[in-house]
Amino acid sequence: MNKEIYHHFHPDEHHFVDKALDWLERAANQHAVKLTDFLDPRQAFILSTLVNRHPDVHCRLDGGYPEAERKRALIAPDYRTLDGEDMGILVLSVTSADAKFLTLEHGDYMGAILGLGMKRDKVGDIHVLEGGCHFLVTSESADYLHMNLSQVHRVHVQTELLPLDRLQTAKVQLDELQLSVASLRMDGIVSDVFRLSRAKVLIPIQAGRCRVNWKVEEDPSKPLKEGDIVSLQGFGRFKVLEVEGVTKKGRIRVKIGRYA
Repeated sequence: MNKEIYHHFHPDEHHFVDKALDWLERAANQHAVKLTDFLDPRQAFILSTLVNRHPDVHCRLDGGYPEAERKRALIAPDYRTLDGEDMGILVLSVTSADAKFLTLEHGDYMGAILGLGMKRDKVGDIHVLEGGCHFLVTSESADYLHMNLSQVHRVHVQTELLPLDRLQTAKVQLDELQLSVASLRMDGIVSDVFRLSRAKVLIPIQAGRCRVNWKVEEDPSKPLKEGDIVSLQGFGRFKVLEVEGVTKKGRIRVKIGRYA
């Protein structure tokens, strides 16, 4: 493929583009089949874009359930049927008899996983439930996590591996807030949502620690729009739910949903 493809992606994404191109070339020229780790939505978009440009390769994306955010990709020559192929995804159920267990949050579980030396790519979506937590995990890492995940944020836990048909999903919780902003500039909305000064949000934005729809965005003046999902490393993420209109003083009313 023409190296001009790089111009369509942020420099931080070029490493993933190289990996994806290598998967496609192996599928086309060596008839190889590649099952990736879990990809975030931006990586899945990049891969799909490259696949659509390649005449001899196709792929299947699957995260274990229809609404999955993070998905594994199965890449193969175009003559191979991918429907029904095993995508290598299992459910890791986490429970505990400790009352403190009920206060654990998404970040606590993610921290416990990373604390075991496990890469984020080995874990798909995480569903925090009333009586426990269900992880989507790659089948290759499932046994290791099952044997070694015994504590989450100093709470002792038990784990069990389950098939996909026993997955329980959690409804996404958004804490809504109303903002009145001078413009839809990213830096202004980010500073209001996370209650930081404009000067303090400029540093992480310009350092590439802010993403809009999973794509690195370094321009503080980028205007946001309804539906955009914005994340700031170390602070969390939010969604622009609605741009509600303009006040008599000329300010813009925006409804934000911050991920709990």
